[in-house]
Amino acid sequence: MTNQDQLQQQAERNMQMQNLQQSQKISNQETQVPKTPQMNERDFINDILTTEKYMTAAYSTAMNEVSNQTLYSDLATIFKETQDCQRNLFDMMFKKGWYSLEVADQQKMQQSYQQFAGYSNQLPFLQ
Repeated sequence: MTNQDQLQQQAERNMQMQNLQQSQKISNQETQVPKTPQMNERDFINDILTTEKYMTAAYSTAMNEVSNQTLYSDLATIFKETQDCQRNLFDMMFKKGWYSLEVADQQKMQQSYQQFAGYSNQLPFLQ
C-alpha cells in the first residue's frame, strides 16, 4: 500500500467519523401520542414553547429599549418568569423524547472557541 493510499484511507475514515458525529443525536425514548388531524399533547406543548421563545425575545428587546427604571425592573421580572417557563417546557419535551439535540463536533467547537478568543484579545478594555 502506497503512502497516497494510506492518506486516502485516513481521509475516508475521518469523513466517516465526521458524518457519524453529525448524525448522532442526544434524546430520550419518545412518548407516543395519537397521530390524528387534531392537535395532541406534543403539538400543544410545542406551540406553547414556540410562543415562550418569541415572548422572551420580545421582552429582551423591550428591556434594551425602555428608559424608565421601574418599568425595566418589571420587564426583567416578567422576562425571568417567561424564560423559566420556556426552560421547563424544553425540559419536559426533552424528557418525553420530543426534543433531541445533536452531538457537537469537537473540531467546530474548538474553531469557535479560538475565533472568540481572538476577538476578546482585540478588545482594549479586557487587556
